[in-house]
Amino acid sequence: MRAFDSLYIDGQWVSSTGTATIDVVNASTEEVMGSIPEGTPADVDRAVAAAKAAFEGWSATDPAERAKALQALADGLGARNQEIAETITGEVGMPLFLSQLIQAGLPTAIAGTYVKLIDEVVWEEEVGNSLVVKEPIGVVGAITPWNYPLHQIIAKVAPALAAGCTVVLKPSEVAPLNAFILAEIIDGIGLPAGVFNLVSGVGPVVGEAIASHPDVDMVSFTGSTRAGTRVAALAAPTVKRVALELGGKSANVILDDLNGDDLDAAVRKGVGSCYLNSGQTCTAFTRMLVPRPRHDEIVDIIRDEVESVYTLGDPAAGAGRLGPVISDSQRERVRGYIQKGVEEGATLITGGAEAPDDLPTGYYVRPTVFAGVDNAMAIAQEEIFGPVLSVIPYDDVDDAVRIANDSPYGLAGGVWGADKDAAVAVARRMRTGQVDVNGGAFNPLAPFGGYKQSGIGRELGKYGLDEFLQTKALQR
Repeated sequence: MRAFDSLYIDGQWVSSTGTATIDVVNASTEEVMGSIPEGTPADVDRAVAAAKAAFEGWSATDPAERAKALQALADGLGARNQEIAETITGEVGMPLFLSQLIQAGLPTAIAGTYVKLIDEVVWEEEVGNSLVVKEPIGVVGAITPWNYPLHQIIAKVAPALAAGCTVVLKPSEVAPLNAFILAEIIDGIGLPAGVFNLVSGVGPVVGEAIASHPDVDMVSFTGSTRAGTRVAALAAPTVKRVALELGGKSANVILDDLNGDDLDAAVRKGVGSCYLNSGQTCTAFTRMLVPRPRHDEIVDIIRDEVESVYTLGDPAAGAGRLGPVISDSQRERVRGYIQKGVEEGATLITGGAEAPDDLPTGYYVRPTVFAGVDNAMAIAQEEIFGPVLSVIPYDDVDDAVRIANDSPYGLAGGVWGADKDAAVAVARRMRTGQVDVNGGAFNPLAPFGGYKQSGIGRELGKYGLDEFLQTKALQR
């Protein structure tokens, strides 16, 4: 058990001005695995003041010096990969082998990308009689979620530091221990005091204090659309920049020209996308759109894949492909949606709302598939954030595109087809921030973000760095 009793403010571990603590519960064992301070608005004030004081010096550093700091950060993350993976497996419930690759490995890789991307920024350029310069926006408030906790932190902190900004971080109180490990790493690499600050606590207190603080120049938030609208409202009176990465209900379109092994592979990989991290992934392909005449054929493949591959088990022991969801409240939310799907008239193919018989402890939800889903149903329109797949039949390509775009969200999507050009043509018509064509691999240098209620702004690569820069014109 890791009990952290201090916040990280102005280059030091300091006590909170409050006395309360928050327990962190292991998703698999339901036992307390750690604790953190429950921060206060006064703690936010201290952290923001430290970040503001540090900004002038940090923003003036040579980009090459900031690159060295980011390399040290990436090295520090890599050195603690196993510890980070084990911690997040406990917090979130992702199987350990996946946590090593994704929850710990991906943040290391993302931090490393900015070592080189700093050199690609055009910090100054001549435009007529103007010198156009890029400058860091200032103090950044970063508010991050629990599903990929360290990845989402690094996706904000690394480009903000690269740009020359200073940071006040509030990690999710549900999965915060990894953020304290990060603070230990940052403390060890010798960043100037105040450049990075960590204040833990709950969203309605610490998060709202950050979003509304007059000395925070930008707030970058990842989480639910409901919480994102609250952050934007709190930020509006001070007209600070707001970046939001919110929910998703991504469509995965299986085109009619796929057959045989190609069809089989596309469908099985689509299931994998839906169930990654027990469905607790904002980009999860939770709607599989299939040609109506081939609906039953594809459902048979899905059933076989789910029942033969996606077993539940203790993620720390590598006992299953799926671990638990994050908490009891999330488990009940997901089970409620499963019950609603049945009530709405969708056909339950496998899974269900009942607890798995062999796992009485842990927040486990049976991997569930609904067939014959109408896109107007709640299970097709609302983000469930659990292992629930909706199979939706379509009549032709135009109908598939209509269904795919018939969503308040627009974060991600997929298209599979034998004719790649035709698949790309469908992808171009989808109103969403990312589309994977025929299983295109995740690219950490590509922009990540959404349309509609999936957010504002972009993360990762040079696009993520640009979010933390202001543009100034000097007329001469």
